[in-house]
Amino acid sequence: MVSQPRRSYSNATIAALTTLARGGCYFPGCNVPILRLIDGEPFLNLEIAHIRAFEDNGPRSEKGLDIRGRNSFGNLILLCTPHHKLVDGPRSTEFPVEMLDSWKEARESEGIDALAGLTDLTEDKLASMIQEAQYQLFERLQPALDEFAKTAPELAALLRSATREISDPRIHGFGLPEDGIRMLSSASRGLSHLQDTAPQLVAAARILAQIPDAATMLNKAAANLSKAAAQVQDAAAVSRNGRR
Repeated sequence: MVSQPRRSYSNATIAALTTLARGGCYFPGCNVPILRLIDGEPFLNLEIAHIRAFEDNGPRSEKGLDIRGRNSFGNLILLCTPHHKLVDGPRSTEFPVEMLDSWKEARESEGIDALAGLTDLTEDKLASMIQEAQYQLFERLQPALDEFAKTAPELAALLRSATREISDPRIHGFGLPEDGIRMLSSASRGLSHLQDTAPQLVAAARILAQIPDAATMLNKAAANLSKAAAQVQDAAAVSRNGRR
């Protein structure tokens, strides 16, 4: 018995469909999402459907189209179960190849155009984009650093120097390692709140600035207490001697 060819899709094809589907079923107006979370785990919520039938006698079959062509990315769309049954069921003649091709083009064209546009992304253009993003980050930090400099000028100068160095691609270039990217991501989340916390840092710095004065006062108070204690001891000694 000769085995029948099976539906088989490459990982790249599945990835392209789920990426370019823009989150849902290709049927116009359908809002069924690609994924569902069940007990915290993601599951594919849509079915892969053929524009030109996989089976020789299926809906919209095309004579001469080989198995590879039937399973190719260009012949596939994602449909929720009800729409898949509708498109391939008894009413399949209402959904010709041209209509399904138009659904696919409408859904994927924007993403494909964006991918095509990456061919124009030169290293210089990418460098310029990264540099601009870094400068924008530095500009957002400036007000907080200016306020911080009022009470902690040395630390503010150090932070300003560090951020300026980070924002200059001529120093570090653009080949950031994976660990460095994670560290920068974590740091950026923390620094994003710097402007909001700057007043608190300033207030803390003012309190800390008074510590030397407070220490001097405590030292004087301790000396006075020690002197008073000595005087009390002397008075006690005199009193004991008088009683004798």
